[in-house]
Amino acid sequence: MSVRLTLALDSGDLQLSGVTSVVLPTPDHDLSALPKSAEVVQPFKPFHDHFVSQGFECVPETTAPCDTAIVFLPRAKAQARAAVAAACQRCSGLVVIDGAKTDGIDSILKELRKRVEIFGPMSKAHGKIFWFQSAPEIVADWVAPSEQIVDGFHTAPGVFSADGIDPASALLIDSLPQKLGTRVADLGAGWGFLSARLLQDPKIESVDLVEADHAALTCAQTNITDDRARFHWADALTWQPKEQFNTVVMNPPFHTSRAAEPTLGQGFIQTAARILTTSGTLWLVANRHLPYETVLGQHFASVQETAGDNRFKVLRAQRPTRKRR
Repeated sequence: MSVRLTLALDSGDLQLSGVTSVVLPTPDHDLSALPKSAEVVQPFKPFHDHFVSQGFECVPETTAPCDTAIVFLPRAKAQARAAVAAACQRCSGLVVIDGAKTDGIDSILKELRKRVEIFGPMSKAHGKIFWFQSAPEIVADWVAPSEQIVDGFHTAPGVFSADGIDPASALLIDSLPQKLGTRVADLGAGWGFLSARLLQDPKIESVDLVEADHAALTCAQTNITDDRARFHWADALTWQPKEQFNTVVMNPPFHTSRAAEPTLGQGFIQTAARILTTSGTLWLVANRHLPYETVLGQHFASVQETAGDNRFKVLRAQRPTRKRR
């Protein structure tokens, strides 16, 4: 279990009771001391699958009532506040908040002290844990809006580019050729900007949106009602489609949780090579400093930068050479 949660429980100051809901834990949080009856709420598919493999019941989202809620703070402030508010709405007992200083735990604690009696708090490992008696009105103003529309698209707190169209994605879509191929996959589709624009082309027969963030994919399903779109809540690194594609487009993430990981984008490239036809093409946009050209050269016969500026580059990779499994 997380070191702070273990400390609080071992001290006897914090006691869990009834139905426990564990909100937004990551694989860095060891939940082995919790009963398997505890429900884990995790919308990010790789993390969701991690806790399923440990025997927990895991859901991407829930409004089900609980007696105790344990919220592991995400770094995004809007998402953190929304998670605390959602816990207060459905929890009848204690709401436990655990977070690192880099996640804004001090700011959350300071604000909650003005609203409710705080128990704990305990400091450990560059973070804090504290708890309070839940009530819906405590942070009613933190509840996520039922509808968040930016630039004409539905988004949600915590999803990538929640405050507007990502400039890298805009550069990519404006750099694509008129003839793109009939079967397209959008890896890391987010809330659907790229796919929505692609589906304006009547020659495209299908677009498969692959997205690990359930909240983002839900937004995409609202933004795109075209029946040529197919939605997959899946980890792009392990996704296994039933057919191969003429074209893959992507603005790949380069971090999960907090750490920057260029290997994540490289894994997306490997997936693209695996799911494309032998004559297929990958279109990729990335921050200019990210070292993708080497891995592209390892998996495609031709790699070329076709557009870019001082921040981003658009890369076209053709004819995958990776051996099919």
